[in-house]
Amino acid sequence: MEYPFLQSLVIIFGVSALVVFVLHRAKIPSIVGFLISGVIIGPYGIGLIGDTHAVEMMAEVGVILLLFTIGIEFSMAKLAGIRKSVIIGGGGQVLLTIVLSALAFSPATVDARRAVFWGFLTALSSTAVILKILAEKGETDSPHGRVMVGILIFQDLCVVPLMLLIPSLAGEGPEIAVVALKMGKAALIIAAVLLSARWLVPKLLHEVVSTRSRELFITTIILLCLGIALITSRFGLSLALGAFLAGLMVSESEYAHQATSDILPFKESFIGLFFVSVGMLMNIGYMVDHVWVVMLSVLFVIGLKTVTGTVAALLAGASLRTAMHAGLGLAQIGEFSFVLAVAGRESGLISEMFYQIFLSASVLTMMISPVMLDIAPSISGWIMSRRVMARMNRLQGASSGEALPGAMQDHIIIVGFGLNGRNLARVLREVGIPYAILEMNSDTVRAMKKKGEPINYGDGTSPEILRHMGAEHARLLVVAISDPASTRRIVSAARHQNPELYVIVRTKYLAEVDDLTALGADEVIPEEFETSIEIFARVLNRYRFPRHVIMDMAERIRSNSYTALRSIDLPKRHIFAQDRLLPEIALDGISVPEKSPLAGRSIAELEIRKKTGVTIIAVRRADTVLTNPDPAFRLQEGDIVLFTGDMKSMNRAFAYFSGGLKDHEG
Repeated sequence: MEYPFLQSLVIIFGVSALVVFVLHRAKIPSIVGFLISGVIIGPYGIGLIGDTHAVEMMAEVGVILLLFTIGIEFSMAKLAGIRKSVIIGGGGQVLLTIVLSALAFSPATVDARRAVFWGFLTALSSTAVILKILAEKGETDSPHGRVMVGILIFQDLCVVPLMLLIPSLAGEGPEIAVVALKMGKAALIIAAVLLSARWLVPKLLHEVVSTRSRELFITTIILLCLGIALITSRFGLSLALGAFLAGLMVSESEYAHQATSDILPFKESFIGLFFVSVGMLMNIGYMVDHVWVVMLSVLFVIGLKTVTGTVAALLAGASLRTAMHAGLGLAQIGEFSFVLAVAGRESGLISEMFYQIFLSASVLTMMISPVMLDIAPSISGWIMSRRVMARMNRLQGASSGEALPGAMQDHIIIVGFGLNGRNLARVLREVGIPYAILEMNSDTVRAMKKKGEPINYGDGTSPEILRHMGAEHARLLVVAISDPASTRRIVSAARHQNPELYVIVRTKYLAEVDDLTALGADEVIPEEFETSIEIFARVLNRYRFPRHVIMDMAERIRSNSYTALRSIDLPKRHIFAQDRLLPEIALDGISVPEKSPLAGRSIAELEIRKKTGVTIIAVRRADTVLTNPDPAFRLQEGDIVLFTGDMKSMNRAFAYFSGGLKDHEG
């Protein structure tokens, strides 16, 4: 065959497209489809692809691009915000997993060093799998998403010391000086990359963009991504960590969104190859022959890592429900464990039989991961609903020193104290409306308590916590968190406790509107459509549409759960709404409502200029536009009146036309 690699790509994409399409009909995630495709076409399946080396090389590019885009979306500020999850959560998870795994494997071997190495293999989770699932669900910035990302970052950092410790475990000597030197180099390169993110890269991208060459911009972005990944790998760090750091560098510039848009098509194609290459590792025959051993290994890994991930997240300050969600999400073996396993096999730390069991169990845990993350909210919610967990949650809240405002009446409960929650609280404080805040970030709670905010630590999904917040006697509940599953549970629990409670929910995506409304939310505000409303309002305002027309359109869209925006019937633009006809004039307009007392009366009789201060400069009736109408001109229902004046005069005119004569005569 003249083009064997091209043939392999055609087979991979052809089989993957078919399998992913079939599984999509069954609502099974695409990751599972790619993994199954790899099992089918790999050397242990029907053998359509025998040499997997070239595929694995391209798969590495997929992981690099995935971590690069995650780094762009994350930014340095967000990384600083999850430092507790990285240091405490990640450190606790890795250490606990290694220790508990080594203790569990100790009876199977008399060599403690081998038991510790098996702990190394179990400690790492799949960065590629978890980050892709979180991105698809829109949960990267959710509480459990931030915890998982922080722990995964620490795990990737641990690849270096774990690889350096393998010779020591194999009995080849500790070589402490070599380990210290390599760790120092790794720390140096990370520091250099982060400093470049603030000083060098933004200036470089500015110069590139100034050339107005899209090809040069894309080439530069790919060069930064692959180049930083290669440099970090030369210093002993993983390629994926280098790509993540490269993404952080780009995130500090104003060109981050464009970079993400340009890289996205490449990432989606190459990341599919990664999951296919992982599926190719599974030896179906071996797994069938040792099915019980493999299944026990899978259950052991899931159970152990769920426990260690949960405990680590709790140590990092996460709530019990968030910690359990994160623990279930991290309950798989990662792709970098394959690298450790190969090195361990070459050093004699694991046998060929254990290596095959490890590969089978690893691929199966990756396949199960999408399902684990799907059921994690239900499992964590069910556990939290048990009486013993409710007690633990109350104790956890009490440990933060809050006094829950159960005695409040007719107040507003704000769940989530991010940007939206802070802005709402500021307005409520200024107008004197009582409110209470529920927040899951203990650091935020402590800081805001010192500033006098009525903020409490607690999980809004718990009916017990909502009851203590006074949900039964509150007037309003505002849910402003970035966690779709928790938002649904909060709405359901609050509606069950107080059927009269008015519930307003903020969500990122329109797809959540119908579900949240069905659960009992009175108003659901999707960020993406509110942004759309604001944009079209400003655009129409520039084209001199009457203000009441714009406001009516926005209200109509909101009142119908935003469905109108999907098929909106915009009114035709008025002839006088052309900037070229009325350049640089501050003006506005309004139509004469049906059955208005203004209809049938002349401009002179209405004394519009005298009573409001505005000057009528045009009236449109049907398709006719009359400029500078005579004082004897009589208005009719449906006339669109264009006037000019200062803001106070315009406001009086709006009130005059909307309310008729009753507020102005006498």
